[in-house]
Amino acid sequence: MDNAGFSEKSQDTPSSSGEDIPEALRDTPNAAASKVSIRPLVLIIAGVVGVVLIAVVSGFLFFVVTPKKTNDSQSSPSSSTPTTSSQSGNPATSKDDILGHFSYSEAPESELQPISSDRRIRMRTAAAQKFLEMAAAARSAGVVLVPLSGFRSIKDQEQLFFSVSAQRNQTPAQRAAVSAPPGHSEHHTGYAVDIGDGATPATNVNTNFDKTKAYQWLQTNAARFSFEMSFPQNNAQGVSYEPWHWRFVGDRQSLETFYRAKNLKPAQVSQ
Repeated sequence: MDNAGFSEKSQDTPSSSGEDIPEALRDTPNAAASKVSIRPLVLIIAGVVGVVLIAVVSGFLFFVVTPKKTNDSQSSPSSSTPTTSSQSGNPATSKDDILGHFSYSEAPESELQPISSDRRIRMRTAAAQKFLEMAAAARSAGVVLVPLSGFRSIKDQEQLFFSVSAQRNQTPAQRAAVSAPPGHSEHHTGYAVDIGDGATPATNVNTNFDKTKAYQWLQTNAARFSFEMSFPQNNAQGVSYEPWHWRFVGDRQSLETFYRAKNLKPAQVSQ
């Protein structure tokens, strides 16, 4: 509506005061209405633009900061399964190893029980009981299992290791292939035993013990009594083959003694 329209209205319709509405007052409401109608539109447009800008900036930052995904072959070493020494084919080792032999604590005297008729050869109670059960089972099958050596103190092992080494003109490395250094013999634990065949004593502590009936019986039945051969041929520790040397692994303490931190891989057996 232009000024002409307002002029006609002012001429035809008198105000309550009898005077025409001043032009300034007449124009002011129209101007305010115009401003009110424009301002919300501007605010709405500005708001939309702001939201769009925020979304764009956020998307850009997400793209820049977020690391790219990688496939399994590119994953970091920390997220992958470590390869143990036995899996890689290398001998298991630890910081306490000496010439391929692990460190072992000496069994307390109070936990030792005799397994020989003269009571001189002893093992830890649980191991001794199972050995006697195993020997009785073998005897019923016509096989005589003779205990040749059981628990040995660190002092005894020191004498055996160094004196025999000197007698045979062997270096410690050479001697370690057939006898553990003191503090590193399985005999310290009270869980290990050297076994002979009562029918063929000439094979005692000799590799041809594996030709005897005692050895064949042990191979078939020892696991039933929780005994296993410590040093089979080509063992991971690099110790010489000892078919006469067996160890008890039938309770938690013995199992942890021989298997903890040695990175040994479970044996595969047929179902």
